[in-house]
Amino acid sequence: MTDSPTTPGSGNSSSSLMNNLLGLLRIRVKRGVNLAVRDVRSSDPYVVVKMGKQKLKTRVIKKDVNPEWNEDLTLSVLDPSLPVKLTVYDHDTFSLDDKMGDAEIDIKPYVEALKMNLQDLPSGTIVTRIQPSRQNCLAEESSIIWNGEKVVQDLCLRLRNVECGELEVQLQWIELPGSRGL
Repeated sequence: MTDSPTTPGSGNSSSSLMNNLLGLLRIRVKRGVNLAVRDVRSSDPYVVVKMGKQKLKTRVIKKDVNPEWNEDLTLSVLDPSLPVKLTVYDHDTFSLDDKMGDAEIDIKPYVEALKMNLQDLPSGTIVTRIQPSRQNCLAEESSIIWNGEKVVQDLCLRLRNVECGELEVQLQWIELPGSRGL
């Protein structure tokens, strides 16, 4: 029995992925601020980013509760209603890694801003502002900005399920030739 063209794992699965792919979301994990101490005096933090079945992670930064990653992680966006989940862990050599808090990003406002016609606006124009609320993890107001070439959103996220810590990230969209697009 042979696979039909739509069966996952068959030779044509990449083309069906491209048909459903809206584009790529680049998440720049900038830095952690005042992260929780999980080892004796410090922590060895790294960040895991999940969206749907995708899972990516940053490198571990040794002995630093204010780490600077400045690392780009890229997710394929098939469904903009799925949240982006970020979890900070403390790397341990001889035991399971300790959780140091988590946060969630709703990318729907960002995706809506991408759909607007912004070409005629001056660079630096704020397209939308999102206020911190009980429904999001924002530590402060987040602006979605048109920078003349692309739409960028900087977020400062307050980590949940932990005594302290914030995560600074930036969202950026990558159009992919052959994808469905927005």
